[in-house]
Amino acid sequence: MSEDELIWRIAGGSGDGIASTSQNFAKALMRAGLHVFTHRHYPSRIRGGHTYVEVRASADPVKSRGDGYNFLLALGDSFARNPQEGAYYGNEEIKPLSENLDELREGGVIIYDEGLVDTDDIPNFEERVEENNWHVYPLDLRTLAREKGREVMRNTAGVGATCAITGIDLEWIEELMADAMPEKILEPNVEILNEAYEQVSEEYNVDAPDISVPEGEHDEEQLLMSGSDAIAYGAIDEGCRFIAGYPMTPWTEVFTIMSQNLPDLGGISEQVEDEIAAAALAIGASHTGVKAMSGSSGGGFALMGEPLGLAEMSETPLVLVEAMRAGPSTGMPTKPEQADLEHVLYSSQGDSHRVVLAPGTVQEAYDHARKAFELAYKYQIPSIVLYDQKLSGELTNVPASHFDREPNPDIGKTLTEDELAEQPHTEDGKFHRFQHDVDDGVSPRSVPGQKGGRFLVTGNEHSPAGHISEDPDNRVAQVNRRFEKMDAIRADLDGDSLLTPHGPDEAEYGILTFGSQQGTVEEAVDRLNDRGHSVKQLTVGELAPYPVDAVEAFVESVDEVLVVEMNASAQFRGLTQKELGRYGEKLSSLLKYNGNPFEPEEVIEGFVTSIVEDGELPGHETKFVPAAGD
Repeated sequence: MSEDELIWRIAGGSGDGIASTSQNFAKALMRAGLHVFTHRHYPSRIRGGHTYVEVRASADPVKSRGDGYNFLLALGDSFARNPQEGAYYGNEEIKPLSENLDELREGGVIIYDEGLVDTDDIPNFEERVEENNWHVYPLDLRTLAREKGREVMRNTAGVGATCAITGIDLEWIEELMADAMPEKILEPNVEILNEAYEQVSEEYNVDAPDISVPEGEHDEEQLLMSGSDAIAYGAIDEGCRFIAGYPMTPWTEVFTIMSQNLPDLGGISEQVEDEIAAAALAIGASHTGVKAMSGSSGGGFALMGEPLGLAEMSETPLVLVEAMRAGPSTGMPTKPEQADLEHVLYSSQGDSHRVVLAPGTVQEAYDHARKAFELAYKYQIPSIVLYDQKLSGELTNVPASHFDREPNPDIGKTLTEDELAEQPHTEDGKFHRFQHDVDDGVSPRSVPGQKGGRFLVTGNEHSPAGHISEDPDNRVAQVNRRFEKMDAIRADLDGDSLLTPHGPDEAEYGILTFGSQQGTVEEAVDRLNDRGHSVKQLTVGELAPYPVDAVEAFVESVDEVLVVEMNASAQFRGLTQKELGRYGEKLSSLLKYNGNPFEPEEVIEGFVTSIVEDGELPGHETKFVPAAGD
């Protein structure tokens, strides 16, 4: 284990407290002055199954999961379904150990619960330990937990053992436990923590210098947050006070956070019968002048196609979030993928128009959520925040100052009653809500109940007052006006860019990506330049309207571009070529779609092997698609 970072993987069964334990461990390390980044892997089964979380900790900022890991706490699966030989899922008790060995680095550490895991059931375990120089610590965590409290507390015992081996001060763990636990369970947990620490310290030599944890210090207050946290808090800070939804992994986390907080802010949260109703309710709330949102994952978002079109045609501001996961259909519902890009861009009917933003980091998730509301209500258009299971669930430390900014209650070009009196109306008093000739294509609106603000709303094409109209001249005028908004939004975004460049300006090669791969690619780019290659990166957070000029300038500035994305059909590369209209001979793809996100070294290998050496990638983890004409 290197001294510059600890990558700690805790593995067990669903229900063994893996998520909460890893979150608390990460928070303790953050409070101790380290930078942290977590990666979560869990099954889609309702109950049971092997799950793990990695916590990467370093004195320097970390942007991604690491390449493999160097410390395994294998609790075993206490919820194993079927212990019988020949069971479909195999021997689940031992999977938290047996299925986590391939990625454990040479010289790494293993703590396993010998009260539940028998290494005799793992083929060639002793040989692999010797071959990889692993340091193995069998501990009866189960018995220790049962003697002092409840069996689930064995994860606390495992943390105590981890601290003994890595030299982490128990003060940080105990302080966090005191903050998070009620008194009745705090005392036995602290006792178990200390007893495991002392047992390991007495029974094993833990002074080896290659298994220490780094020391660090933060210059300012840090918060441990996920992308879901950031999207929800960004929406709240931008004035959202209504949300409707139906649970669907991984969008559920945003919905849950919003539902927990909105009532205290005078807002409303509604869980409804399906995603059609959810989006329709959000449209209704927005129509009344409230900032509103809804969202789902791929399958649920498919049901939102009809109300999404209604929001576009009726020009009702709306923010949706779409949390990508592996598909089609249910696919792998708890695994990350970036294959809903085209689904989100082109859902709905006819010549649709919407804003699509794709944050790449937790900080950007907050920023993009706020920008989505700003654009939706300024231009009376649906805005969609597109993210994935990776960004949704990974935790990292973020400076608290990033969120120190003013709220924005503005709901866009909405008229007062005095202003409405000066607006055009029909003979029977209907306000011309959908006027042809207006700045930036945005016709001012009223809200229900205003004197002089009455108009008709329909999903059909309509006249300025909202009456259904099939007049050709009116149709052309209304479509052209609605599309004027996209040019205005493009100019708006050019002035406040959501693009993230990285690396030397004069680099020879480029890497293009979007969304949650940003940090991984940035780390890969830094390593590539350290190894003598000349590479820079551009992460595109604005997918509609597409930043043609900026991306074209990036592509023009380099000899070749590798497009990195998590899908099998190169959707982002296809969008780029469609929008730029050329450069097919310059763009090649590095794809991954096995349910796991990229690691930095995979991007490095893909770039060096495919672009620099013009070779073929080994194995099946990633796929290289060459440029047209190669």
